[in-house]
Amino acid sequence: MQQHTPDLLRENHELDFNLQGYDYELPSEFIAQNPVVPRDSSKLLLVNTLSTQGEQANGHYIFRELPEILKPGDLLVMNNTQVIPARLYGRKSTGAEVEVLLLQEQQSNCWLALVKPGKRFKLGTKIIFTAGGNQPENGEGTFPNCLTATVLETDEATGGRLLQFDLPSGVSLLQCLDKFGEVPFPPYITDTEAASEQYQTVYAKNPGAVAAPTAGLHFTPELLEKLSQKGIGRSFVTLHVGVGTFRPVEVENVTTHQMHEEWIDVKSETVEKIRQTKAAGGRVIAVGTTVARSLEGAAISGEIQPFTGKTDIFIYPGYKWRAIDGLITNFHLPRSSLMMMVSALIGRQRLLDVYQEAIALKYRFYSFGDAMLILP
Repeated sequence: MQQHTPDLLRENHELDFNLQGYDYELPSEFIAQNPVVPRDSSKLLLVNTLSTQGEQANGHYIFRELPEILKPGDLLVMNNTQVIPARLYGRKSTGAEVEVLLLQEQQSNCWLALVKPGKRFKLGTKIIFTAGGNQPENGEGTFPNCLTATVLETDEATGGRLLQFDLPSGVSLLQCLDKFGEVPFPPYITDTEAASEQYQTVYAKNPGAVAAPTAGLHFTPELLEKLSQKGIGRSFVTLHVGVGTFRPVEVENVTTHQMHEEWIDVKSETVEKIRQTKAAGGRVIAVGTTVARSLEGAAISGEIQPFTGKTDIFIYPGYKWRAIDGLITNFHLPRSSLMMMVSALIGRQRLLDVYQEAIALKYRFYSFGDAMLILP
């Protein structure tokens, strides 16, 4: 067993709050470009077991074996957000081509968006989008064939622009996106044959995300049924995932990082199920870091409460968990706030060790990759 000297322990503790402590090398061939089929045939690395010598060890499974790992009375909490066709391609009146990634609606048909090339999006600029996607199933003749937006202002926090879309009265941009937009894949997915529906969970319900809650991509209807038959409950929250989730932390002292805000909805029925589960001795397992963030954001007062609104909670080592007892998650980008959140659950050095083990065993990383189940 490795001996930890006081100097080594002190150094490791300091790295918990230093950006360099969350770096690791990942060969590009381990970045999954396509999802596995069926979804639940991905690998699952279990982080909780102890060897006979009391040392930490990990288990290796296939995701469909989840019902055999969990216990009756456990509760899975899932994020039922739905990814919207948030990427739009258009032109200025001069004919110059531009690209827009919608982030969040600020007010009626007025959206914060990332744009490129940014220098072409000066205040007052008009952008013209033409229909290229699927026709909406409802409201024949209701939706325009051409869509225009005007640049209102620059957003310093994101470097994006506020775009006001010109639409007929009673029509929202969300209703038109199937016609004008496409589902955006993350930038590290560069060579994929995946269909847009493979970047949605099978329980996606509430449109609004620009990225998928990827831990949920491993579930199939058949697996959900088997979990129910085993007596493992499920409930839902909504967090509309934004691109801030994927952005690397850029300050050396991670405690000074300003976390982006995300809108969450934790309903009273989910809170009640969590309370009942804990009272009966079951475990509350978040399916994804978005769920962990939602539940902990709703428990900021010390006890989980129903909550609808924005949270900027930032979870890193030293955080006292209030709501969750376990986590299903994919493998995350270096230097990301998501790595810091998972480190708060199992420790930064152990997380890095787990990642190295996963690389050695050829696990697939990031959005279309394999998963971990953490039961500390």
